[in-house]
Amino acid sequence: MLRVSNLQCGYGSLEVIKGVSLHVSGGEIVALVGANGAGKTTLLNSIVGLLHPWHGKVSINGRETTGQPAWRSVFNSAVLVPEGRRIFGDMTVRENLVVGGYRNAARHLAIEEVFDRFPKLRERQGQLAGTLSGGEQQMLAIGRALVARPRLLLLDEPSMGLAPLLVKEVFRAVRDLKEHGVTVFLVEQNAVGALGIADRAYVLETGEIVLEGDTADLLHNPEVKRAYLGKGYKEVWE
Repeated sequence: MLRVSNLQCGYGSLEVIKGVSLHVSGGEIVALVGANGAGKTTLLNSIVGLLHPWHGKVSINGRETTGQPAWRSVFNSAVLVPEGRRIFGDMTVRENLVVGGYRNAARHLAIEEVFDRFPKLRERQGQLAGTLSGGEQQMLAIGRALVARPRLLLLDEPSMGLAPLLVKEVFRAVRDLKEHGVTVFLVEQNAVGALGIADRAYVLETGEIVLEGDTADLLHNPEVKRAYLGKGYKEVWE
């Protein structure tokens, strides 16, 4: 579904991503975890075309998309939910969802499916999106992406700024997407939550992949425990 090969990119003369290679197969949740400043958002932006790569290749859904403009990723059935949610605060919940499905002729059916998945959004469909709680705004951002019926959903820090109970709710919603046939590439600083729902994961440090593997293996890796998980990680999903 997604293949990144030896990708290099950055800003001006500053190289941020230094030869990253990774893949996401259909039906998987794959996490990319790393500390703040590791280059996670830069990598995502390069994958979807918001940032032109210096070197390397990106393929989405079997098609090479390297350097194509961001709108092309939607036509390749890949949609990004950006960091910070980026909802339209002065539009209603429903209007935000309609915008997400602008190229989907069956968008009204897709909107109803989003409401079924996130009942709180149905209750607030006529409410201005900017008045929603942080967790509801994140659900709206995910729902807006789902209205486009993506085969690949890319999520950038969906837990950022949320209270712990809302973080659990958002991660459970992401896990549920896999059961409905959506492939997910989850980029997170919250390694505890990400590794709790992903099938496989990559660890990014200063623009390079330093570890990769099944999440069960990474959860028992002493370096991952030391750097990202802490002592109480087993309690998160209990």
